[in-house]
Amino acid sequence: MDRLRVALLGLPRRQKRLLQVMADVLLVWAALWLAFVVRLGFDEMINPFTTHPWLLVSAFLIAIPLFVRFGMYRAVMRYLGNDALIAIIKAVSLSALVLALVVYWGASYMAPVPRSVIFNYWWLSLVLIGGLRLLMRQYFMGDWFIPSRHVPFVNRNAGLTKVAIYGAGAAGNQLVAALRIGRDMQPVAFIDDDASIANRMIFGLQVFKPKHIQKMIELTGAQEVLLAVPSASRARRREILEYLEGYPLHVRSVPGFMDLASGRVKVDDIQEVDIADLLGRDAVPAQPELLSRCIRGKVVLVTGAGGSIGSELCRQILALQPSTLLLFDHSEFNLYSILSELDETIVRQSIPVSVLPILGSVRNATKLFDVMTSWDVETVYHAAAYKHVPLVEHNIAEGILNNVIGTLNTAQAAVKAQVENFVLISTDKAVRPTNVMGSTKRLAEMVLQALSQELAPVLFADSGNVARVNKTRFVMVRFGNVLGSSGSVIPRFRQQIKSGGPITVTHPNITRYFMTIPEAAQLVIQAGSMGRGGDVFVLDMGEPVKIAELAEKMVHLSGLNVCSEKNVHGDIAIEFTGLRPGEKLYEELLIGDNVVATQHPMIMSANEDHLPWEQLKARLDELMAAVAKDEYSRVRMLLRETVSGYTPEGEIVDWIFQQRRLMPKHKDR
Repeated sequence: MDRLRVALLGLPRRQKRLLQVMADVLLVWAALWLAFVVRLGFDEMINPFTTHPWLLVSAFLIAIPLFVRFGMYRAVMRYLGNDALIAIIKAVSLSALVLALVVYWGASYMAPVPRSVIFNYWWLSLVLIGGLRLLMRQYFMGDWFIPSRHVPFVNRNAGLTKVAIYGAGAAGNQLVAALRIGRDMQPVAFIDDDASIANRMIFGLQVFKPKHIQKMIELTGAQEVLLAVPSASRARRREILEYLEGYPLHVRSVPGFMDLASGRVKVDDIQEVDIADLLGRDAVPAQPELLSRCIRGKVVLVTGAGGSIGSELCRQILALQPSTLLLFDHSEFNLYSILSELDETIVRQSIPVSVLPILGSVRNATKLFDVMTSWDVETVYHAAAYKHVPLVEHNIAEGILNNVIGTLNTAQAAVKAQVENFVLISTDKAVRPTNVMGSTKRLAEMVLQALSQELAPVLFADSGNVARVNKTRFVMVRFGNVLGSSGSVIPRFRQQIKSGGPITVTHPNITRYFMTIPEAAQLVIQAGSMGRGGDVFVLDMGEPVKIAELAEKMVHLSGLNVCSEKNVHGDIAIEFTGLRPGEKLYEELLIGDNVVATQHPMIMSANEDHLPWEQLKARLDELMAAVAKDEYSRVRMLLRETVSGYTPEGEIVDWIFQQRRLMPKHKDR
């Protein structure tokens, strides 16, 4: 039977339609013959094939064109739904009505036909034609007769993973249909909060209340739970996940309706639980005026366009329709990836925006100035930076050159090119930093703060000593970790769980702020539209998350247990490896307490001290001289003197510094 099903599914569409027409012709004649049997019985039965051939021909000539007109041969049998069934009822009913008129008009010329025959023909046609299609739908779905579902005392273990569906609504029912077609998982039950459908049967599956999950596991042997509640808020999803965490079930989810509608995913694209659901944080609706103020109809440049934040900024900026979007990145692969994605979006949605990729480094001041003047850039989002704390701690010179000098070059190019708006993507690690990365990001903020106070600054390293008219409004936006960024703990934890553990966490008490990348990018754009210049905006990150607890939740939602002193037979162990160089236990968002609200409830404005431009230039000059000579002890001293709250812990771990200490007689080669 499976071979026949595969063969039928593989036929060309024209042959499938021909088979359907031939089957319907036979069913129409069968319905007409049975209509006489029901009316007259077998004893007095009149054979319509010999006594009423005109009736058979009329039934065929009336029914098939109407079936074609109502689209009965356009429906895909495997996905036959309510609309197709309604179309069948309309077509059959109309064909029976027309046949009744033919019988009435031809009564004086043809052999008489009992009136009830037409009524019998109508309902028999519905049963035969509609019933065959429903039967074929089940057959083509592959589960038309599964003994484990229909026959008592038959082994129900088909070797498939048994899953319960949380949510018995439209998404849940679509998911059950998709799983039965795919035959990769076996749906065994629904779980739903609606008390009115508890203990009822939907799609052949019993609906359980959440409080009866343990009973459901015992009765069905469910191993996983698939969340099919795409319309639920993040807060509600968090409640569900916290409740399910107490059961030995692997929890996964199906996409939201917007993803389904856009065609990015299908309903059976099952995925791991979104960590954002564990945070329970619902994004605040955007303010359209703030979103479009610095973007719509303008020439926009994004540095670091291929990075985690930069690429999401590009996606959202494209949707706001600038006149031109310039993608600036030193990574060829990252630049190609985001360009390909944006080009597909432009074609799919017919967006009238010119997107241009530019390979280059923010350490090349001339290139930056050429780009800004060649396209008359009006808004710059500066996302290019090295952000990985231990890597920058081991590569101090590169961190300073990229984060500080790269920002300085981009900002000074914006001043010379008279760019209107400049938005720096900063980090919470810039607040009282214990690492080089955080101190360089704070120094980058200080560069913009100092430039904002100058109406006509003499730029750094300007041999001509020319004062430039400053028409650029500089804004900084500071926030914590984003979920799914490069180097994020979440993908690493998932991989470690998949490999059987252990999960490695640096410290039992380490905490971090988290936010989704789309929410962070949206708030960055809105914050960048506010302020008069020199503003440091801080995003509301919610409550800090304890990383060890996050790891435990991920283990539990994978259907596993944490191995600990209390549970020595657990599945996954959590090991604490110690803080890495420059790493802090707790991150902060504010240096001082001087913070005020803004027109957006998720964005605050901080007033923080900084150095005057001329004094800062002198410090930068000293810092660059120390970097050029690899004098990292002096680099550390200058950073401590310049960046408020910078308190490095431990020895300098720069690779070059350490190697030269081991080789004091090292000579240039």
